[in-house]
Amino acid sequence: MRTLVTGGAGFIGSHVVEALVARGDEVHVVDDLSNGKREHVPSPATLLVHDVREPLDAIVRDTGAEAIVHLAAQADVRVSVDRPVFDAAVNVLGTVNVLEAARQTGARVVFASTGGAIYGECGAPAQEDDPCLPLSPYGAAKLAGEGYLGAFGRLHGAKHLALRFGNVYGPRQDPHGEAGVVAIFLGRLLEGRECTIFGDGAQSRDYVYVGDVARATLSALDRNVDGVVNVGTGIATSVLELYGVCKSVTGSDSDPVHEAARPGELGRSVLSGANAEQVLGFRPETSLAEGVAATWASLQT
Repeated sequence: MRTLVTGGAGFIGSHVVEALVARGDEVHVVDDLSNGKREHVPSPATLLVHDVREPLDAIVRDTGAEAIVHLAAQADVRVSVDRPVFDAAVNVLGTVNVLEAARQTGARVVFASTGGAIYGECGAPAQEDDPCLPLSPYGAAKLAGEGYLGAFGRLHGAKHLALRFGNVYGPRQDPHGEAGVVAIFLGRLLEGRECTIFGDGAQSRDYVYVGDVARATLSALDRNVDGVVNVGTGIATSVLELYGVCKSVTGSDSDPVHEAARPGELGRSVLSGANAEQVLGFRPETSLAEGVAATWASLQT
């Protein structure tokens, strides 16, 4: 398959590109390198430096892409609150540009959406037909992207699929960024620095390993289905529990420091994976301890 991956030089995207290359796909990467890195794009994939806020019609046409994995995004919730116009330009306009380019060539689109930022508080593992109550411009923009996928599908007969990811973690996530608590904890422990937990640490998330996310994405490409599918583990892990795993893996005896809870932070976010198993044949394979150990090993190389 000829596949184009937007954001393919970034954290999740580079793992998807590696998996596509490994199975023999012809892969083209579109990335503006604002966060992605050239060295994360494996050979023989080709890198095209381009901002998704600009039209992609010529790129999709010239590469002959049969499928597009749309991962390019502004992914920081706090940035979306501070700069909602920028967030919408990347996450809404960028998605429309991808869909319009795909419409002209008949390419299928698999769109990286989000679970926690769309569902809001989850008393039980969220299912795809649960109410969507985003609390941030980021969540609202991703939900708008899903809406555009559905509209283009109904209007043009395309079968596009949105994947609502849980909290993805793993190698290549930036340990010095504002998002990605696993990478942040491990990065600070590697440097011998204290880790900060906001609030009491009871807030919980569905942590899903990036290698599993890449497998789910390839399954989505290979199956002619549309709609929305969660990609998570169905397991809620508190921040305190996560820190305990990080301490165990690293052998650290450092205790975290607590600061005031951040306003608007979700208390619990966890995704049901029943639909992913039925629709995509996907089940996560990597335990949290295994994934954190792999992430720790990658930071030491």
